[in-house]
Amino acid sequence: MKQITLSLLCVSVFTLSAIAQDTAAADNTKKNERDRSGETTTSGDQSNSQQDVKITAAIRRAVVGDHSLSATAKNVKIITADGVVTLRGPVQNEAEKTKIAELAQSAAGNAKIDNQLEVKASE
Repeated sequence: MKQITLSLLCVSVFTLSAIAQDTAAADNTKKNERDRSGETTTSGDQSNSQQDVKITAAIRRAVVGDHSLSATAKNVKIITADGVVTLRGPVQNEAEKTKIAELAQSAAGNAKIDNQLEVKASE
């Protein structure tokens, strides 16, 4: 009888913790509204010119090839249009933000870098 009671208690605790985690889901409504407004650069703004595509690809290779960066940092948006590179998305810390900007500048040559990376708030 004690085992059944203990098992039911454990199942209840796990269920409640799962429900509590679901209520703290991320809300990106404001960011989505901002991106739809047309005031910010999104992946749809990536230029199809050969030079811009080449710059974006070079930066992506540099970022993905850097093993010191987190998976979050490796998934940032890299958008190049008319020789201007925009970096957007979350990174784990200020060091990753700086590192990605350095990699982008190195790979992009004389292209202008617009660093809009955001350091994730610690949970």
